[in-house]
Amino acid sequence: MSSSPPTSNARWWGLFLIALAQFMVIMDASIIGVALPQMQVDLGFTPHDLSWVFNAYVIALGGLLLLGGRLSDLFGPRRMFATGWVILAVGSLVAGLAGDVPVELIGRVMQGAGSALIAPAALTLLMMLFGGSPKELTKAMAFYGAAAPAGGTAGVFLGGVITEFASWPWVFLINVPIAVLVLLFMWKALPGGKLGARGSVDVIGALTVTLGLAALVYGIVRAEVAGWAAAETWIAIGAGVVLLVLFLVIQRAKREPLMRLSIFRSPNLGAANLAQVLLGGAWVPMWFFLNLYLQQVLGFTAFPAGAALLPMTILIMLGMIVLAPRIIAAVGPKAPIVLGLVVLAAGLGWMAFIRPDGNYWVDAFGPSLVVAFGQALAFIPSLQVAISAAPPEEGGLASGIVNTSYQVGSAIGLAAVSAVAAGFGAGQLGDPEALTRGYSAAFIAAAVIALLGAILVPAFFRTKRPAHSLPVA
Repeated sequence: MSSSPPTSNARWWGLFLIALAQFMVIMDASIIGVALPQMQVDLGFTPHDLSWVFNAYVIALGGLLLLGGRLSDLFGPRRMFATGWVILAVGSLVAGLAGDVPVELIGRVMQGAGSALIAPAALTLLMMLFGGSPKELTKAMAFYGAAAPAGGTAGVFLGGVITEFASWPWVFLINVPIAVLVLLFMWKALPGGKLGARGSVDVIGALTVTLGLAALVYGIVRAEVAGWAAAETWIAIGAGVVLLVLFLVIQRAKREPLMRLSIFRSPNLGAANLAQVLLGGAWVPMWFFLNLYLQQVLGFTAFPAGAALLPMTILIMLGMIVLAPRIIAAVGPKAPIVLGLVVLAAGLGWMAFIRPDGNYWVDAFGPSLVVAFGQALAFIPSLQVAISAAPPEEGGLASGIVNTSYQVGSAIGLAAVSAVAAGFGAGQLGDPEALTRGYSAAFIAAAVIALLGAILVPAFFRTKRPAHSLPVA
């Protein structure tokens, strides 16, 4: 390390900036939800293409996270953290000032690329700041983990407030002053220097995995329009699978790959990332369709819909900060991961009983708290195992992998669950019964994803903790 670490007080300010980064990365995916109808009118999106305002960001983020992790290892996490904020700010300006569909999507891709540099660098900086103290690291990891659901719900809430009382461009432009403040205050709060990694950057690998993910999601999304029997659906899905397999072949063959495949020999790394994939695949569709149910069936306007999700956010933050670290300390990471997935599946199953003539307190409030509790139990231990399994000089890679796992799970899970929901009537606007039937099917599909995780993760999880695994307080 080429620079001395920040002082004790500065470290906690550093944690605030790191948690803010995680908050913003997730918020930028969710803040556009309430604004989409107005964006559709102003920019001329078709109903089927409107989802790409979300997908363009998530695919760029998920596809470039491994590259972001590698760049963090090679050039230093603080430098990449700053670079990511600059790109995010520029992309936010482009998206906020866009006057047509192509420019809007370019801005969203830029936002995703900036976030792909920020997210793995933030996790690596967290390890650099608190890795010397297991007790402080567990506390810091809990705050970091809680920032994700807070960002998701705050995005819905702020998106509603901004759309209702200002205009939709501000859901993007709000990022610019925040980025400026982070860039002003980060240099004294975050450690500089590199992690000791050397080598080149695998640009071809980064392009292959990004294009593969985009093609796969495109095929699943287009299936809602063209049908699952259409040639274009399977050509896109097939191309995505081929590109992702090609990515693995490239990584195996290259001397300095973007993702060293042998890293998955680290005990429990694969199981923890599998948990993150399935958590993202279950949680993000739940958030997406619960928000739609509140607005399109129960008739909530933008502001009340965001406020209705606040109890869920408060519970998940308390669960991650207070409860999860204590359970990890008592029983280790495996049990809370599996239990959390089971509870998440149960809450989603309960949520599937929504009614077209229901109300928030009966149909949404109770199950939303159950799913929040399940997510809180599983998220922190799987995240902690995933980033502590790799050696320190590959902290950026491990951070990139775990962030990629969650984002890829989110993108593919949302695309697949959306296809299921559309098949049961979720696209029939103005028909509460059809919409409810479609959203109920979506919650059942998300529950199946979570339950699949509860079955598969224990099969890959080693009971004995590795010697270099992170102890917890």
